[in-house]
Amino acid sequence: MVSAVFHSPLAAVAAPERNASSSKPAGAAAAGTPPRPARRPPLIERVDGRALAIGIFAPLAGIGLLIAIWALLTMKPGGGFPSPAVTFASAVELFSDPFYSRGPNDQGIGWNILASLKRVSIGFGLAALVGIPLGFVLGRFAVLNKMASPLISLLRPVSPLAWLPIGLLVLKSANPAAIWTIFICSIWPMILNTAEGVKRVPQDYLNVARVLNLSEWKVMTKILFPAVLPYVLTGVRLSVGTAWLVIVAAEMLTGGVGIGFWVWDEWNNLNVPHILIAILIIGVVGLALEQLLMLIARRFSYE
Repeated sequence: MVSAVFHSPLAAVAAPERNASSSKPAGAAAAGTPPRPARRPPLIERVDGRALAIGIFAPLAGIGLLIAIWALLTMKPGGGFPSPAVTFASAVELFSDPFYSRGPNDQGIGWNILASLKRVSIGFGLAALVGIPLGFVLGRFAVLNKMASPLISLLRPVSPLAWLPIGLLVLKSANPAAIWTIFICSIWPMILNTAEGVKRVPQDYLNVARVLNLSEWKVMTKILFPAVLPYVLTGVRLSVGTAWLVIVAAEMLTGGVGIGFWVWDEWNNLNVPHILIAILIIGVVGLALEQLLMLIARRFSYE
């Protein structure tokens, strides 16, 4: 038995309309409604509290702990070692007029710092002019490297102050002798790091240069220098720290104007707070020089 199913004409007309409306894109229904902006996470969620604490509060806590220990150890009166409060008062008085001048051997702390920085700049600059090209040559040519390696290994461990009498003997003056000492002690890190960087250049780069028949000058400037620059800057950063370390010791022996001579003069006057202030200044200047060179290294990185 066959049964027939009859549909209403209205239902037949309404079905296509429902199908058509269901086939519209989902975004068409909300075409007139502007999209909601993405909700930004709250500030507390966006800030990494642990990183902030490690980056800012941890160093401050370390400095505060050092000052607290210092204050506890100097609480007993008559101990001879100044407290943080006494040292701070001396620093305020000292930096109230850092550039006074009452003669060649009595000048403010500012002039002494500038004199030391001038000597460091000259000695370090001469070491860079000699050490970096010499490092390129020693790294490029194995025979020269074999010739110079024993001499560098022999002279590099010599104490900085051992070079000072040689400078006084040859140069006949304290200021050039101090610059000579900075030069001879800061040249080794630049030579060694530059030569090591040249050795680590991939051989494929040099093979391409040989195929292109590039001159040695172009190999140095176009291939070796960009690849070796991080090593060069590492050597420069190590050398400037050595130069600043050496100048303080050299000036204690040569005299004149400089932070090293100023420290020794304050010791002769038994002015211990000024010695502590000088130690802090030496550390701050050395840190500033290192950070400046690290900034330059990031700026000129080829990576």
